Amino acid sequence: MRAPSTPGRGFKAPDTFVILLFVALTAWVATWLVPVGYFAGGDGVFHPGAFEFAGRQPAPLFGTGEDIGFLNFLFEGLIAGDRHSSTIGLLAFLLIVGGAFGIIMRTGAMEAALRRVIARPGARGDGVLPVLFVLFSLGGAVFGMGEEAIVFVMILVPAFFRAGYDTLTVLLVTYGATQIGFATSWMNPFSVVVAQGIADLDVMSGAGLRVTMWLLFTVLGAAYTYRYARNVRLNPQSSLAYEADRWLHDEQHDAPESQSFSPGHGLVLVTVLIGIAWVAWGVAARRYYFPELAAQFFTIGLVAAIIARVFRLNNMDLNACGEAFRDGAVQLAPAGMIIAFAKGIVLLLGGDEAGDASVLNTALHGMASLTEGLPSHIAGLGMYMSQAVINIFVVSGSGQAALTMPLMAPLSDLIGVERQIAVLAFQLGDGLMNLIVPSSAALIGCLAAARVSWALWFKFFWKFLAILMTLGAVFILIAVSTGYS
Repeated sequence: MRAPSTPGRGFKAPDTFVILLFVALTAWVATWLVPVGYFAGGDGVFHPGAFEFAGRQPAPLFGTGEDIGFLNFLFEGLIAGDRHSSTIGLLAFLLIVGGAFGIIMRTGAMEAALRRVIARPGARGDGVLPVLFVLFSLGGAVFGMGEEAIVFVMILVPAFFRAGYDTLTVLLVTYGATQIGFATSWMNPFSVVVAQGIADLDVMSGAGLRVTMWLLFTVLGAAYTYRYARNVRLNPQSSLAYEADRWLHDEQHDAPESQSFSPGHGLVLVTVLIGIAWVAWGVAARRYYFPELAAQFFTIGLVAAIIARVFRLNNMDLNACGEAFRDGAVQLAPAGMIIAFAKGIVLLLGGDEAGDASVLNTALHGMASLTEGLPSHIAGLGMYMSQAVINIFVVSGSGQAALTMPLMAPLSDLIGVERQIAVLAFQLGDGLMNLIVPSSAALIGCLAAARVSWALWFKFFWKFLAILMTLGAVFILIAVSTGYS
């Protein structure tokens, strides 16, 4: 995840690991300056009015035993959680997914199929982009797609490049679209459904405004993507990723130029389509998570390897299949380390449990307190911005809902704001910030798959994010004005 170097003098963007190291250092210093606090009650729930300070608990420089210090926060972040959650589960998931789609990409099936649709520069290829954007946005809204976008980035990067687009276009169509759908969803099982349950609201309640919001955000995102991609195709040097994408020029020479679409390619595509449908069914019907999802993607990769060997796709033998799996896993390994950094920072602050004394709880209490006694419109915007800030540290949608909604829902009652608005503020603040925060595993994974640095993505995307955040604020104000419930 190293930022691309540019010739000549000027500012060189810091490496993502350098950025996170300074964030960790800031968090460590904060433990010496900010008193920790917790929410009393003993049930692990954030009860308004039950917050208590517990003095200062500075983190050591070098922690031993159960203590977490600045010098060992990375190790603690790396081993945090279990097979179902946090760093370990997500890291294993990323490595297996990367390996599986390394095999699929080596077969050339995806590229051969997509080339038929978008390989010829012109209006036909440009017209596909809004369609793909809507489909990915729908995936984010219905299935809560996040990390799943990583595999599609790996698929689309080479095909889009051959069609004249850059890696930033791929990131917009895939990750950008899924997170816009995620943020504006009416039925996202990982955020809206969880938040509404905690707030004692019926699932799917308030869907009318949310569907309207999804349509508007998605059309805006699709239009922005279409305009940007068309400009890049007509003038490649206008792309901010022009230098960063030079590796694609090199790999293009190594790739088979005239590989035609074969029955073997068709079988690989059928395998992927059936596999993705299987994954979607598992998430929606059986609530599969990392262990099951990883096994599903491994199965997809294994079947693709067998097909590749039988049909000799791209001259692949068994050793080539093994190399492809290894190379795909290696490509996403840096994302796992960045996830460990992010989780370690949260642990350095004391963790995100309500009943454990932590700097993070103090920050949560302080931000929530700012909304008390304010006019309802300002309070709604305050909730929105508070959720956006909290998302920097707690990227998981369901995790942030569990962390904040027990506090925000009753707080909304106290300040005269409907609980549905508190949920809306949560989903917009959480979902839109997922588009930019370096602690997002899904974002970092997509950037790693596209070989784009976080600094470059931030430079490219922050202005459009400001537009999206402003539009989100407008919807919060509309919801408050209409008594949205």
